[in-house]
Amino acid sequence: MKTSIEIKETVKAKYNEIAKQRSGCCGEGSDIACIGESYDHLEGHVDDADLNLGCGLPTEYAGIKEGDTVVDLGSGAGNDAFIARAIVGETGRVIGVDMAEVMHERAIANAEKLGYKNVEFHLGEIESIPLENDTADVVVSNCVFNLVPSKKGAFEETFRILKPGAHFSISDVVVKGNLPQQLREQAELYVGCVSGAIDREEYIDIVHAAGFEDVKIVKEREIKMTDELLDAYLNDEEKALLLSTDIGIYSITVNATKPAKNCCGPDCC
Repeated sequence: MKTSIEIKETVKAKYNEIAKQRSGCCGEGSDIACIGESYDHLEGHVDDADLNLGCGLPTEYAGIKEGDTVVDLGSGAGNDAFIARAIVGETGRVIGVDMAEVMHERAIANAEKLGYKNVEFHLGEIESIPLENDTADVVVSNCVFNLVPSKKGAFEETFRILKPGAHFSISDVVVKGNLPQQLREQAELYVGCVSGAIDREEYIDIVHAAGFEDVKIVKEREIKMTDELLDAYLNDEEKALLLSTDIGIYSITVNATKPAKNCCGPDCC
């Protein structure tokens, strides 16, 4: 079993390599098919920032408004941040946070090339976000929380940086049923967009426990693992058993709100 530090180092190294090679989950040599959705139809889409690393389109469900401050957790090369920037306009602000140094540098280079003055990128972990309390009107994230060892810590930090009454929209991957341990333990899978995923109900429970309300899954779709992937890590009996059940991996987009009053005194509750 890898430690939290080892998991983070594995993830960081892999995503730094992706940033250097300019290929994503479905790039050359990938173990699984691309699980993201096309951004091509969205205003603000930037080809150089789109590495096919997502599993949804959280900005489409985030209710972002002009003038908002949006924080993108696990911002990569800046893809979702630039989509958000097209919505918030010149009066808004977009902040990206990512722990992979090369990915962080690439996002900054993309923003400078585009001439954006209201988009900024910070190097840091989402279990310890380098931002002030009550910073964001909206938090978005795309297929990143599943890679974080402490999802509890990540959601608590998300809660902290949101303004009272503000909300998040997070696309992520979760598991239904008991996914074979062999699939969970492969380092290649741990940074292959789907591994690190936890049970769907456990995921939602963590969101509630962090203090959020109005927790809703606004979109869900099954992610089909390739035969090549299953054959690599399962024997025939294990594969047949898996395919005969409803066990699977799903992409979900979850929205939730930080309560407008963060206290429990006589004026609050």
